[in-house]
Amino acid sequence: MIVPGRLRLRRRPGPGSFVRLSPVILTVVIASLAYSTPPEMAFSRLLPAAPALAAAMWPVLPTVLLGTVCLFLMIGLSLVFPGLGTWWTAAGIIAVTVAAAYGSHVRLQRERTLIQVRLVAEAAQQVVLSPMPRRFGIVEIESLYLAAAAEARIGGDFYEVVDTPYGVRLLIGDVRGKGLPAVGAAAAIVNAFREAAYGEADIVDVARRLDASSTRYNAAFPPEGPMERFATALLVEIPHGGRRIDILNCGHPPPLLLNGGKLRVLEPATPSPLLSLADLIGDQYNVDTFDFAPGDLLLLYTDGIAEARAHDGEFFPLAAWMRRQPPTPPRELLTALHRDLLRYSRGRLDDDIAALAVRLCEP
Repeated sequence: MIVPGRLRLRRRPGPGSFVRLSPVILTVVIASLAYSTPPEMAFSRLLPAAPALAAAMWPVLPTVLLGTVCLFLMIGLSLVFPGLGTWWTAAGIIAVTVAAAYGSHVRLQRERTLIQVRLVAEAAQQVVLSPMPRRFGIVEIESLYLAAAAEARIGGDFYEVVDTPYGVRLLIGDVRGKGLPAVGAAAAIVNAFREAAYGEADIVDVARRLDASSTRYNAAFPPEGPMERFATALLVEIPHGGRRIDILNCGHPPPLLLNGGKLRVLEPATPSPLLSLADLIGDQYNVDTFDFAPGDLLLLYTDGIAEARAHDGEFFPLAAWMRRQPPTPPRELLTALHRDLLRYSRGRLDDDIAALAVRLCEP
């Protein structure tokens, strides 16, 4: 599974190091100006700014120590330049240092809370998007997930892959909305798929069970506001012998199939109803069958990829991008997709992103 992470590189001094040292730099600059300029300019009165700046990035103890250093600098200045109003400035340094120490303490508490929230979100993501093997027999699979709410690292997109007696079955989908309500709806659909994929011989029956599970969840936890909560979904079945794929598309973006440099958009002949809407528009599900030969690359994706925008508002040209890709393993394909998406959107993604890349290997 490809997720955004930090590359392990040798640390080099960068802008972050200078930012963290800025309170010390500010102190040195103010003290130098105070010692080298006439006392009438009173640069020493700026010393309380140093501990105030430190509170935004330092722990409590270093902030207090810097305030103490500023206090001693002020006392030293009073010995060189009598009549600077030392006690007023010293009182200001003490007051600002105490306030800065408290502010640093509050900031650190909030950062710890945020870390705990992110750990819980990551645990929830592991429930919805459990790790999966990269190979099921002759089927090689890689996944990509990126939440728009980067602080939470989880959203309403979902996928799952299971190896069943009927073949390798894949699910990818997108719940309307973001945040915890979307996560709950996605978890209900994924959990239903994990059971139904093994128990139902026909993927039409799998889709019906997903719809029933989604409908029950929405009834138990109704969405806020007038809009209905629904989900798009794409079900794919790859028989163990390969050579073909069966696709059931419930209003989801069509997958892309790359074969020898030729790209096919696997549009459904007749779309199937979105999950949770079968009661309103009927439950007529349709399965399309396509050829799937060894070496072919299949890309399943959510609309966050196709709708990623550049600074001028243009959508990411996914089909054209896919057509330019050389024959490559699924992991390399998704690594390139992740890199080019971030480059195209300048790192600003407005929607969750999920993708599965599938390649059929020679038996």
